[in-house]
Amino acid sequence: MTAPAGTILIVDDDEQLRQQMALFFRKTCRVETAGNREQVQQTLSEDSLDPDVTLLDMHLPPCLDSIDEGLATYREVAALRPNTVVIAMSGDADRSTGYRAVEAGMYDFFSKPIDTRELAIIVRRAMDRRRQAGEIRRLRRDQAREYRFDKILGTSDAIQKVLATVRKVADSAATVLLQGESGTGKELVARALHANSSRADGPFIAVNCSAIPETLVESELFGHEKGAFTGAVNRHAGRFERAQGGTLFLDELGTLHLSAQAKLLRVLEGGEFERVGGKETLQADIRLIVASNQNLEDDVAAGKFREDLYYRIRVIPITLPPLRERREDIPELISLFLTQAVKANKLPERRLSPEALHRLVEFRWKGNVRELRHVMESLALLADGETIGVADLPPQIYGGGVSEMAANVPEIPAEGFHLEEHMARHEEEILKAALKKANAVKTRAAKLLGVNKDRMKYLCRKYDL
Repeated sequence: MTAPAGTILIVDDDEQLRQQMALFFRKTCRVETAGNREQVQQTLSEDSLDPDVTLLDMHLPPCLDSIDEGLATYREVAALRPNTVVIAMSGDADRSTGYRAVEAGMYDFFSKPIDTRELAIIVRRAMDRRRQAGEIRRLRRDQAREYRFDKILGTSDAIQKVLATVRKVADSAATVLLQGESGTGKELVARALHANSSRADGPFIAVNCSAIPETLVESELFGHEKGAFTGAVNRHAGRFERAQGGTLFLDELGTLHLSAQAKLLRVLEGGEFERVGGKETLQADIRLIVASNQNLEDDVAAGKFREDLYYRIRVIPITLPPLRERREDIPELISLFLTQAVKANKLPERRLSPEALHRLVEFRWKGNVRELRHVMESLALLADGETIGVADLPPQIYGGGVSEMAANVPEIPAEGFHLEEHMARHEEEILKAALKKANAVKTRAAKLLGVNKDRMKYLCRKYDL
């Protein structure tokens, strides 16, 4: 079988065997050889060699009777070239040698005597793994560029204060607690913390705690073994396990039940966990970032959140300001979101009239940055012309800010009026206005009003429109 292409380091004290393997792999590969740990250190320290695969004999001098020197050499290789894929080799009849090699972190184990055809298959798989790992690292580097600090837009004092803290703690191991209203960008900040840390090449695992059923929290976070409970037909790696070497982001942490909070605290304190139904103890090698749109200190006072867990996660507290407290940032955000929407949907250029921009800046964004992004995408898609004017704005914004809305509240007559009937009249008027603006296209009108198609169908039936 043809030898795979790539770069290989062969480490074996048997010179004849070493040269035999080198001769085979040199047909298509760059090959370097070493006979002991010292030669490995010298080769990797003085050479620019970054082997795709290292073939490592487990019995190396001076400890030929054990695999201790082989394991020590593996640790040297892993430290100097962490991306190389190591395949252990041994003529040992003891099957535990292979188990110990794989347990130490090596990719595979090959038994001597050498069969070059079989070895070529194993090496080819290892080369593929190296390439896949390289592609994952490239994608993560691209993601890191996407979440640079300069992607968190804003010149306001409020957001600059947040950024100053984020820059200081990004590369630390400290747990960060992000608090703020829904839509203020907590996950964006969490990803920026990860992307600008020494763990950027590791995974970023985000968990929405509010979306996990109470009965499955422990399994989702820590994993489970096959047969641990009804329905556990396979081993399942939990979020802690999947985040190893990277960052675990627990969003909406305040929604976790008290019993789940206790289990989480135990893992954070001990740095270890076990899968549900398992006995193997796993290390929690993660950087933790948590977020909540609730005031966790108030939840502690109300007995809804454990005080000991609160102080364990509140190492670096960062509160993200709502959009109404950083209005000076809104024009920049509008420009970004409008440009992104136009580009993503291949639309003609769009711009806002000064009056429309003023209305958007003055609007109270209850959904904050997330709501603003969605509104700008809707405006880009539904605008009839190049310039987006006041009349193009959604009804809730078209009607003006809070002060204008208050001015339109009717005077209550002495005899009073029926609230539901009054509200229905306004609902029908708004619905008609949206349909008129959308040229009677109900799906467009639904987008203007921020309702789904089923709600739109119901309203149209209700008012016979």
